[in-house]
Amino acid sequence: MWDAALIALERFADPTHFAMLTAGVLAGTVIGILPGLGGIACVAILLPFIYTLDVHTAMILLVGSLAVVHTSDTITSVLIGTPGSAAAAATILDGHPLAKQGQAARALSAAFLSSLIGGLIGTVFLTLSLPIARPLVLLFGSPELLMLCVLGLSFAGFLTGGAPLKGGLAACLGLLLGSVGSAPADAVNRYTFEQLYLLDGIPLVGVALGIFGIAEIVDLLAKGGQIAERVGLGHGWIQGMRDVVQHWGIVVRGSLIGVWAGILPGIGATAGSWMAYGHVVAMASDRERFGKGDIRGVIGPESANNSVEAGDFIPTLLFGVPGGAPAAIMLGALLFYGIQPGPRMVQENLDLIFTIIWSFAIANTIGAALCLCLSPALARLTWIPFARLAPAIVVTIFFGAFQSSQNFGDIYAMLGLGLLGWLMKQLGWPRAPFLVGFVLTKPTEQYLWLSISRYGMEWLLRPGVIVLGLLLLASILWIVLGKRGDKNLPAEESTEGAVVLGKVPSVLFTLSVFLVAAAALYESRDFPYLGAIFPMAATIPAIFMGAAQVVLDMRAAREAPGIETRKKCKLALGYFFSLILYLLLILFLGFGIATAIFTFGFLYGWVKMRWLHGLIYSGIVVGLALIMSRLLGLYWPAGILFE
Repeated sequence: MWDAALIALERFADPTHFAMLTAGVLAGTVIGILPGLGGIACVAILLPFIYTLDVHTAMILLVGSLAVVHTSDTITSVLIGTPGSAAAAATILDGHPLAKQGQAARALSAAFLSSLIGGLIGTVFLTLSLPIARPLVLLFGSPELLMLCVLGLSFAGFLTGGAPLKGGLAACLGLLLGSVGSAPADAVNRYTFEQLYLLDGIPLVGVALGIFGIAEIVDLLAKGGQIAERVGLGHGWIQGMRDVVQHWGIVVRGSLIGVWAGILPGIGATAGSWMAYGHVVAMASDRERFGKGDIRGVIGPESANNSVEAGDFIPTLLFGVPGGAPAAIMLGALLFYGIQPGPRMVQENLDLIFTIIWSFAIANTIGAALCLCLSPALARLTWIPFARLAPAIVVTIFFGAFQSSQNFGDIYAMLGLGLLGWLMKQLGWPRAPFLVGFVLTKPTEQYLWLSISRYGMEWLLRPGVIVLGLLLLASILWIVLGKRGDKNLPAEESTEGAVVLGKVPSVLFTLSVFLVAAAALYESRDFPYLGAIFPMAATIPAIFMGAAQVVLDMRAAREAPGIETRKKCKLALGYFFSLILYLLLILFLGFGIATAIFTFGFLYGWVKMRWLHGLIYSGIVVGLALIMSRLLGLYWPAGILFE
């Protein structure tokens, strides 16, 4: 085992691998600062750029970005009181008051060092889990792995957020979308509607970029305004480090809580951070100080959020069940390379597991040092209005979506799913279960098919299946009986959970989900047995949960959206229209000309940037996009008017 660790470590002596790690760290640092994007959007944006890389280089890039997002997101949370990602929401409670007191530097240095230590502790536990869990993993057969997938889906859907039915429905929708295309167990095309594009299913890139990337960008643009006012960093850099040393017990306990939250499939970094913050408050004798600028309220959640991401890799790599939404994207990336996480990966790709471990540890160290040294410069990024950054991000997302298969269908799917993701966010539906369900579709159906083929229905009587089934039943009973007493387990995104658009849109959306599930079940009646069993397993629970959620929505208090909400909705629809216009420009004029027109028009028309600055900005964006196209061998059609 340790030979594999040394082989993996030697890879970082290669300048190419170290350069990709550095690129991932820089991307994760910048994206972490932008409010609302976080680790999911970061990995999703970088995902399209791995297709020309080998699997080790790709994992180094993705893990490098994910490892530092929860370090840099603290800058936005402390300085302006807006979380860079949902996992940094708990840090706001005491970090932002410290900034108002002129102690932003103290809060930031304590947060960076806590995140570093938490990430390294999580990495140690990930490494130690290999010799402990490896014998157990090798004993698991397809029935046990199937139950782990079901357990991960239930945890992701039901145990995150205050609306378990919505979470369960989102997971079922993800499973249903993942079943589009050719069935792996039988010769049948499911839900393709005679479209050639859908025969291979919708790629993960389009789903992730749509549900999280496009939806978040449109939401941020609709909110408008500047990311932050100019806030000084103040003093206390050394004092923050001393605070971490003084409260080393909080760092260790917070890191262990984060690792545990990561091991539980589907929980995610948000829940881990709030659990750590709640633990710090509960253990303190002077609780009244929290929320007013107590440094312990920064150290606790910051030591947990990075260790969660390391803990997420334990179920992801060893059992093939993603610990959270970013880990689900990582799982999808591994499946793209033909690597099935679980017993097979532990046996055949142990060096790749250690490549991921080393990447996480090294990136954590580089990211913390970078944030600590460059905090004044990074803080200036928060002074930039998001609308000025949006065109470059949109071009990157369109570029990435097309890169995955070089088919315009990916962009159509991305925009459609972007609208779906935006609606889910406005209506209080968690989106992480949707992504987890989509990624787990193939392994879950594969294990279901293998279990039935090998054991018939006797697989249900295997001891491991019974134990995992009882655990699943206990979790469901816990929800039904209303014993979810821990208030520190919010939705995967802190901004999700509230119904912004009002009662009527909420009822109509849930009713639409119910009808989609019913129509999918009706359509599956013509599928062969092995091709129909999985869609039925996804749609039947969705129908019952959808009916129950419709009743709950109708019984909810009637709240009409306010004037400000209606204004934001109109702006959001306008931005969606601009994205559709950009797509049409690409179709007719080609990517280069369309990107120049879209970028300049957006900056000059919406942002009111000076025309000369807009031209320079547009030229830089187009130039970088064309250079990336050349380097990645990406062919863009010239456009209908020029072909």
